[in-house]
Amino acid sequence: MSNTVTLNIEWCKGCHICVHVCPRAVLEVDEAAFVRGFHPVRVARPEDCTACLQCELLCPDLAIMVADDEAEPARDPALAEVEGR
Repeated sequence: MSNTVTLNIEWCKGCHICVHVCPRAVLEVDEAAFVRGFHPVRVARPEDCTACLQCELLCPDLAIMVADDEAEPARDPALAEVEGR
């Protein structure tokens, strides 16, 4: 399993919803950092990510993006027609 979890700290408001919904504890509160009055989230165990997308889907600030590095890139059906496939 190889997934990339990208966290935009500038957009994160520290609600920690993502930490609570992650079934594999990939994300955790970064107690060592204090940004804009809260402890931000950090990607603690990216190797455990299953790309379930719960963190990405439930983040109210759209501050998380999960990419399944092993999946084939999505193809636009319109491009398939142009390419003759």
